Amino acid sequence: MKRLSDRFADAAGSCTDLPQLGALLDDAARELGFHYFALLDHSSLTDGRTGLVRVDNYPEPWARELLARGYGLDDPVHLASRRTNTGFGWCELDSLIALERRHKQILARSRHFGLGGGFTIPANVPGEPAASCSFAVRTGAEMPIAALHCAELVGAHALRAARRLRNLPPAGARPRLSRREIQCLRLVAMGKTDWEIARILGLSIETAHQYVKRARAAYDSVSRTQLVVYGLRDAWISFEDAIPPHG
Repeated sequence: MKRLSDRFADAAGSCTDLPQLGALLDDAARELGFHYFALLDHSSLTDGRTGLVRVDNYPEPWARELLARGYGLDDPVHLASRRTNTGFGWCELDSLIALERRHKQILARSRHFGLGGGFTIPANVPGEPAASCSFAVRTGAEMPIAALHCAELVGAHALRAARRLRNLPPAGARPRLSRREIQCLRLVAMGKTDWEIARILGLSIETAHQYVKRARAAYDSVSRTQLVVYGLRDAWISFEDAIPPHG
């Protein structure tokens, strides 16, 4: 296994494009005992920008549904990746995040299309898109427990190579937010909860929650506080908006 991680590190360091890196990951995943892999910037599932990393061999019907139904915003594996800097098994998700109904639905749909147990290596680098490298077995197959340490090393090398190959254009215009997303952003800056935002704007709690999540996804922000910082930077809101009123 050590030889595999060393070989992969050398080969990944020489890759000149993402398809080449994907082919290497496909071979490494199978040698580790997995059937599937996914190396991606999480925002690649919700952001139309070119240059974001996404390479995988997941079942095509699952990939189509994931994109068509907007699961990227609620993917529990990606949400859990924001909470740790070490590899984790998907069986550990409920110890990293509070699994809600939609999260469980997404996991159930992934199993329906053939994904069983998995292991994810996160990458949370300041100033860069949140990313991860995941390995998974087919539904019903045993996880290669003895290979997880090597999988974590391979995933880290893959993420490093992806960082080198990422080709995002220079930062330019601010993301486009809808009128409702801007309204919700201003209320978030005032310290309002999604329940309070829903009451103020006359929306359902779920609708308010979705508007806030879309604003966060536009900035790939990991928290409401970070979203407010970006909103101030890009002048969607003012400092007055971010100061809760007294009394």
